[in-house]
Amino acid sequence: MAHQPHDTGQAGMSEEKPHILVIDDDRRIRELLQSYLAENGFRVSVAPTAAVAREKMRGLAFDLLILDVMMPGESGTALAQSLRGAKERIPILMLSALSEIEDRINGLMAGSDDYLPKPFEPRELLLRVQNLLRRSAPPSDQRVDVRFGACQFNLTRGELRRNGELVKLTTRERELLRLFVQNAGQPITRGDLSPDGAEDNARTVDVQINRLRQKIEEDPSNPVYLQTVRGAGYTLHID
Repeated sequence: MAHQPHDTGQAGMSEEKPHILVIDDDRRIRELLQSYLAENGFRVSVAPTAAVAREKMRGLAFDLLILDVMMPGESGTALAQSLRGAKERIPILMLSALSEIEDRINGLMAGSDDYLPKPFEPRELLLRVQNLLRRSAPPSDQRVDVRFGACQFNLTRGELRRNGELVKLTTRERELLRLFVQNAGQPITRGDLSPDGAEDNARTVDVQINRLRQKIEEDPSNPVYLQTVRGAGYTLHID
């Protein structure tokens, strides 16, 4: 391509546009999708490998992944399985030059929500992206943006802002905050907050809660919003 791809991951673009991460080791496909999706109203970031994608996902919340199956290092299938194993609910559209039925079944079993063989028609990909985003949208009666103090958490994107500034969250912190927001005002036990539901991981949960407090509380040692409930766990108070 002669032109430079749109850099829609930079500041200045609307934060309300869905943010898509394209993961493909083929530079031409990355540039094509970045340009095409940006022209159709999306923010787009790209990654050539699963390792680079994981690094981007540590600091940013994405609304959808477009994921190639065959990549050097960790494959797209392995990445999808890992994300689903960590209970990451982000929609995944898998791309592959492998078009056999068995390959599609393997992709869906790995946790992808849709599967598109290469070569593909960009308009078809766009329709599939739009359908996946529509299916993953929260019910209309569910609050999407939740405020507590100087913070605002977007439940759909998993994005936390403090005084309007984006706060970087780890995948685990994002999962915890979603769980607290969805159960605001209700105590949640350490067992329910643990990834494997084990109470003996209480110390690990406490450390994660303390780190989360550093990001949302004015005075983490005297929390106002993310409070300890003696003998019951933790609860989040929202405005």
